[in-house]
Amino acid sequence: MSKKKARRKPRRHRSAGAKPIGLYHDMAVYENFERCAPRIFQVIHKAQKESPGTPRILYLDVQGHRNSENDYDRDAWELMYHLLPNVALPYLTELHTPLYSMKNPRRQDNQVPEEMRVGYPEGEEKSFWYDIESLPLRTRETEGGDRRTAPSKRAIMDYLGIGEECLICWGSPVDRAHVVPASLGGSMDVRNFALLCQEHHRQAPDIADAEAFWAWVDYAEIRDSGSKWARASEEVKLWVREHGGRVEPVDRGEMEFLAAVQFELRHLYGWSDEDFSAVSWEFMEEYHRVLDRATGRHFGVE
Repeated sequence: MSKKKARRKPRRHRSAGAKPIGLYHDMAVYENFERCAPRIFQVIHKAQKESPGTPRILYLDVQGHRNSENDYDRDAWELMYHLLPNVALPYLTELHTPLYSMKNPRRQDNQVPEEMRVGYPEGEEKSFWYDIESLPLRTRETEGGDRRTAPSKRAIMDYLGIGEECLICWGSPVDRAHVVPASLGGSMDVRNFALLCQEHHRQAPDIADAEAFWAWVDYAEIRDSGSKWARASEEVKLWVREHGGRVEPVDRGEMEFLAAVQFELRHLYGWSDEDFSAVSWEFMEEYHRVLDRATGRHFGVE
């Protein structure tokens, strides 16, 4: 992994008795190591930017991410036993995880990297990537077990550490959704299930790659984040707005296909007008017209 260093500025330290600020990140079941690590550094970098030099204490929770021995899986293990103590702790005063608590033996470093980029050790790239030619089925659990029936909603809730609510929008009622469908080789192991409302269950991809399913959940959770607060009190909605959150669902129902693509590139990935000017949308529109004439459905979309 590599770090893009922040520009050097004169260090500003708060007094030794300054009240520390608490930082929190929940490693969601849909976050793998590659998605979680940069997000934690974004939290640390933002705290340094808004409160320069203030002591920082990071609290980590982990949702799911269990293996067949009910221990933490590789993603959570790598995060807690490599990245956090060796890479993140220098920029913190204290660190608390489900497995340990740790204090920084040195002074907190306030030259926090602007960005954390995750790579792979030389020679190990293939072990991390999905090779469809040699491994047509990719699941998170290495041993799916011999269950012949789906686990109960309660078992899935206990594994995920959530109530009876959709992972994406917190709505209910919910369905038991396979990560990898049984028809594509998915098991009945509790780790191969998510709780989704009927609408998000309908949208979810049927795919033999578990990480692709969780990546879609991660994307949909960001895309539909406003819908989580639909049933919240006005007081809670006000707090969310004051902290930069969105509390109104985005209505994309009347958007044309390419307009929806542009909307999501702008709002999810931060594309600017300059980025759009470098893309031939005339070609994209022609491609979509040809595709629309030749097919009735593509990618599950009418």
